[in-house]
Amino acid sequence: MAQQPEQPRERVRGREGSPWSGLWAVVAKEMADHLTGMRMRILEILIVLTAVGTVYAATQNLRETVGQDPFILLRLFTTSREPLPAFVGFLGFLVPLIAIALAFDSVNGEFSRRTMSRILAQPIYRDALLLGKFLAGIFTLALVLATIWLLIIGSGMIGLGVPPSGEEVARSLWFLLATIFYGGIWLSVAMLFSIIFRQPATAALASIATWLFFTVFWGILAGVLAPILQPVRYGFPEEILAQAQLELTLTRFSPNTLYTEVMLALLQPTVRSVGLVLPIQLHGAVLGTPLPLSQSVLLVWPQLTGLIAATILLFALGYVLFQRQEIRA
Repeated sequence: MAQQPEQPRERVRGREGSPWSGLWAVVAKEMADHLTGMRMRILEILIVLTAVGTVYAATQNLRETVGQDPFILLRLFTTSREPLPAFVGFLGFLVPLIAIALAFDSVNGEFSRRTMSRILAQPIYRDALLLGKFLAGIFTLALVLATIWLLIIGSGMIGLGVPPSGEEVARSLWFLLATIFYGGIWLSVAMLFSIIFRQPATAALASIATWLFFTVFWGILAGVLAPILQPVRYGFPEEILAQAQLELTLTRFSPNTLYTEVMLALLQPTVRSVGLVLPIQLHGAVLGTPLPLSQSVLLVWPQLTGLIAATILLFALGYVLFQRQEIRA
């Protein structure tokens, strides 16, 4: 009787181990590669120089208001001084670039080096390999952003001479969490293109093009589509309001818009609305009365949920495509 050929190990899940048995080995190896690679060192130098420059400029502007503003350290993230913009303005560009740099060759790089079949010949399944690469990217991104967060808070304490309040720390931590998931979206996008395209350069260009489209062109496209989908026929206020609401809804398909709204609500406690401002919402805002942290989080909870959901959905799409790919030695 002819012996049946042995199936590849990555397709057969035997009883000897869990499909996640090699997960943390992949995470440790990928994080070591990220943190010791020249690519990450260049990005870290760029981010540190940006953070130091913007925080120094913001500190010079804020020294006159120390003792008058209860959220003085939060202003370090949002205060600008010519010719430098605010630090959050840099984050909107730097975080996607870091995420794309971490993941654009995460899968197709293994094919280019002809190591994918060797990895899957070990007791490491496709599930553990892809999730491990994704978690390593998220953990590396979180480590970099947490370091920047500590650098800004520490520099502000030294430059301004005041410690942060509990609410300032809580608001900045929520902002840090939102920034991590904002980067997670572009990490998932880059990993998705790394699965679709076999050339790392093509995946990198596709990821950057997607980021530029949603950052620069999507708002313009939303402004063009809103009058077409919701025209104002008679000039009634209800029609104008409906068209403006539709345009705002369309712009929120951009991760950059969601992240900007979260940033405004968390770092500027006096913000009471991130959408259309109605007269009833102006009550209390004229005097600059700050909202409690719970109200600010509740205000942008849909945006936070959208950032998290987009990260999960994009990773799930890449997971399905990776599971269906044929891998040969």
